[in-house]
Amino acid sequence: MAIVAADMTGRRADRIESLLSARLFVEPQLANGRITFVSNLSGHLSLYAMDAGSSVPEPLLPPQIALQNPELVGGELFHVLPRLEQIVVMLDADGDENYVPHVIPLDGGFPEALAAETFAGGRSHLLHVDDTAEIAYFAVESREESLTTAVRVDLASGAAETLWRSAYGGFVAAWAPDHSRVVLADGYTMGDVVLYEIDSGERVMLYGTPIEERDPGQDYPLTGFRSSYGTASGAGALLTTTLFEDTGSLGFIEFARPGEIDPVSISGLAHDGVGELEAIDQLEGDRYSVAYNIDGCSWVYAGSFDEAARSFAVDRVLVGEGELSGGVLHGLDYDVGSGCCSASFCTATSPTQLFVLPAERAEPARLTRERALGLAPELLAAGEDASFASHDGLRVSARMYLPAPDLGYEGPRPLVYYVHGGPQSQERPNFAWFSMPLIQILTLEGFAVFVPNARGSTGYGLDYSKRVDRDWGGLDRLDHVHAMTEVLPHDGRVDVTRAGVVGRSYGGYMSLTLAGRHPELWRAAVDMFGPYDLFTFMDRLPETWKPLFALAVGDPEKDRDFIVERSPKTYIENIASPLLVIQGQNDPRVVERESRDVVEQLRGLGRDVDYLVFEDEGHDVLKLANRVRCYDTIVGFFSQHLS
Repeated sequence: MAIVAADMTGRRADRIESLLSARLFVEPQLANGRITFVSNLSGHLSLYAMDAGSSVPEPLLPPQIALQNPELVGGELFHVLPRLEQIVVMLDADGDENYVPHVIPLDGGFPEALAAETFAGGRSHLLHVDDTAEIAYFAVESREESLTTAVRVDLASGAAETLWRSAYGGFVAAWAPDHSRVVLADGYTMGDVVLYEIDSGERVMLYGTPIEERDPGQDYPLTGFRSSYGTASGAGALLTTTLFEDTGSLGFIEFARPGEIDPVSISGLAHDGVGELEAIDQLEGDRYSVAYNIDGCSWVYAGSFDEAARSFAVDRVLVGEGELSGGVLHGLDYDVGSGCCSASFCTATSPTQLFVLPAERAEPARLTRERALGLAPELLAAGEDASFASHDGLRVSARMYLPAPDLGYEGPRPLVYYVHGGPQSQERPNFAWFSMPLIQILTLEGFAVFVPNARGSTGYGLDYSKRVDRDWGGLDRLDHVHAMTEVLPHDGRVDVTRAGVVGRSYGGYMSLTLAGRHPELWRAAVDMFGPYDLFTFMDRLPETWKPLFALAVGDPEKDRDFIVERSPKTYIENIASPLLVIQGQNDPRVVERESRDVVEQLRGLGRDVDYLVFEDEGHDVLKLANRVRCYDTIVGFFSQHLS
């Protein structure tokens, strides 16, 4: 294999093209022997369908329409309605995230707005669809004020009904089978969620104390509600909660007994390791799937809920074993008609693949064979556990990705320190989106890549995730500093004197913070759409997000000194290393002006800063040509400054 390394030398562009030659296949939905899914077959994300037995994918949307990253949508990107012979799809404009629901024919066509008057001027999210009743629930964010409206739509007629309005969500969480009762949720910070119903136009609490009724200084237990479903009996809802276990468990709320959650026991789990219960999904009747994130890898089980016994019995592992192991699920859908499931799955070294899971316990049928074209699998980095005890003894999960031995690199490798976004998110063995292909091209080019899940990350329990609330750039920053000063210098395979830092979104904020507050650690830094001045960042957010960020980050008026202290702007003059800033012009989360402020101030100080703006992207880089240019710019930047 040494000859491969020689052949690959100096061919960065070819390597990037090779990695991105693997197309995305995500969010599959199975019905009537057909799979509908999202893919970038055309160079941008769009909607396709093919026979479940595998066939040539058929485009369902006009070629000029680009879909958003499903992980940013906040609900379903699309939903197939076979009996109505149509598909509901959420469309925005080149990443601006102002989603509007549209419908297209089942076999594709030009989108037409759904209930146009109801959704005009809003930012909408498709939260749930009852396929049997053909009823959909939406959350519609106002663009003018901090208010979200819960909307129910009869998909057959297009009739829309407003259920409730709230400054803190008003998200539909569950409903009775006949839709006579609807459970809504308000969320304040992560894990702090309350449930209620609407009766004769009044809010009736089911569980928790609304924020406006709380006494200052008093603690209120975090509920950790994530997903819930009204049970077949109509008597209550099965839900996920952290009331009984920090890493999540099942609970049941009986409508006749508000204020009480009963624990639900789970039997038959097969996984080991550190992680948390992520979600439940109703399959049919009293059968559900339960999804876990264990050491960053997906595990999904099917089983039955015994409402009287308050117990859930697993009878099948859907994801976590065999071909569907060691990676991340990107959609699993149950088809009532056939009893089969469709799934999308990837790992750190394998792109997303489509599978059909048969109704009986048999091996999944793989429908795609995506690969990094021209790159032998052994040249990609699987990564290794690099978790460490941080400055205060807290365990921080991390992975180290090193160039494959067959590439022939010798000596300690220059280090790229990768910080994920969120901050309440997690870096996982996930080839699907932006970070893993970047990590792979960096290792192919001879860099070591260190990827920590610092405190505040998800995947390790609610307590761990909450450690970043109202502490942006605080103890999590010290996790990174500790890794760079006390952990990584002892690894002879890396050269911390040639280190660069890169991150996206909150990771961009942290990259700016680390470059400004700890300039001695870095020879280069990359900020991808990261907040720079927390005052202007929060002022420029969509209106419906401002109350939540005031709770999670700090109140711009009451916490002024703290926000100044935690803003990268305060330390910008200390940045000594070259900086690359990358931004999407249509980003509604971190607007372009925020990144331009960084660039203009540094250039005014005579500093070395490059600025790359994508005119047709938002809070991500999704289009193929843009991704190629973005990866090439980042890797070239580090190659220049960390050599």
